[in-house]
Order: sequence, then structure tokens, then C-alpha cells
Amino acid sequence: MSKARKSLMALMILIGTCVAPMAALQSMGQGLTATDSGETVDANTTAASTKKSGGGFVDIVFGSGIVGMLLWFALFGDGALAIYFSVDCFILIKPEKLMPNRLIDQVQKAMSEGDIVAAMDACQKTPSAMSNILAAAFQHVEEGFDVIQEAVNAASDLEQEKLMQRLQWISVCGNLGPSLGLLGTVQGMILTFQALASGGAGDAAALASSIGQALWTTAGGLVVSIPAVTAFYALRNNANRLILRMTAVTMEFLNGLRNVEVSPDEMPA
Repeated sequence: MSKARKSLMALMILIGTCVAPMAALQSMGQGLTATDSGETVDANTTAASTKKSGGGFVDIVFGSGIVGMLLWFALFGDGALAIYFSVDCFILIKPEKLMPNRLIDQVQKAMSEGDIVAAMDACQKTPSAMSNILAAAFQHVEEGFDVIQEAVNAASDLEQEKLMQRLQWISVCGNLGPSLGLLGTVQGMILTFQALASGGAGDAAALASSIGQALWTTAGGLVVSIPAVTAFYALRNNANRLILRMTAVTMEFLNGLRNVEVSPDEMPA
């Protein structure tokens, strides 16, 4: 029950981190628009302008043209993927997932009795990153302690690389956000200068709307990128810390193998 609760809390925090800045930006933009309109035009003109061009976030998304809509949908998809990979890695990168206490207790008991076969059997029955590192050590137990250390280091690097490949997707989503936002900004500025070139300099409202749409995509890209990058570095540091801990625990177990002689016939097939 506690695991599900923690996972739900992580999901709520990530969603809130992504949605809250966007909501704040929208509220700020609407507040500034309302203030400026109240100072320059009367109530009837403001109502007519709002009815014509909108001003809400939905109007900005669907009023930015086909290219702009595609960019917004790409931003939404990027944010959704960032949340998915962040929650997935948050659930995966935990001590109970990477190095289960059950596995450690079984291997510790087997090692105290000098039973390498039982320790390897425990690793096979409890698959995890820790069991892979231990299994790599036990498979070379008859080749000497130096060979065992090299096998442990190689297995640790392999498990770290596996975790990094999962985490890199969060980094990819975080890096795509500003790029998509910048592309939307460029697209909005192109529309603005096209309007100026066609003699639309007198329509200040249309120009302001185009510039506003361009800046909104930049804000949307940053809203996606900042939480994703933060989650990536936090989860990466946690993964590195757990890998180092697993390596240290494995070496503690292997210290008892310095004076243990195991013949190849005793190893399981």
C-alpha cells in the first residue's frame, strides 16, 4: 500500500510541477491583457475584441495555424512522455527493486555457510541488478579473486548503463522542450513579419496576438524542460548511488571467498 501511495504522490508532484507554471503564466497573461484593455478602450470594445480573438489558452493553441497546432501537440506529447518516463524510473530506481533485502539475506546466509551453489541459486530465483552483479562474481569464483573483482566491475558498469539508457529518455524529453518552443517562436515571428509585409502594421491587435502565440510556445517548452531536467539529474544521482552501494555490498560478500576453493564440478550448469 505504501509503495502505491509513494508512486501516486510522485505522479501528482510531477503533474503539478508541469501544470502549475503553465496555469500561472496563463493567469498572468489574462490579467495583464485585462488591465491594459481597461486603460485603453471602453467595456464594449474590450468585449468585442475578446469575442473576436479570444484570449484563453485554448484559443492560443487552436488559433496558431496548422504548424502551430502541430508544435503544441508535440509539446503536449513531449510533456506526457517526460512524466511517463519519470514515474517509470522513479518506481524502478529503488533499493527494494535493484537490491532486494530477500536476496541479500539469502546470499549472506549461503556465504556464511560457504555454499556458493546456494548463493547462485538465490540469484537465479530473485532476478535484479544486484543478482546480476553477484552472479557475475560467482561464475568466476574458481578463477581467483582478481578475476572476480574485474567481473564485478564489469557487471556494475553494465547495470549502470542499463539504468542510464532508461534515464536518457527523460533527458531527451527535457532537451526537446526548448527546441520545440523555439521553433514555435520562430514560426510566430515569421507570421508577424508576414503580416507587417502585407501592410498589417495598423492592426496592432493582430500583431500582438501573433507575438503572444510565439512567446507562449517558448513558455510551454520551458515548462516541459525544467521539471524533466530536474527529474533526470535527481534520478541519475540516485541510480549512481545505488550502483555504488550494490558494488560495495558485493565486495563485502566476496571477501569471504579469498580462502575458499571451489572446483568447477561444484558449479551449477
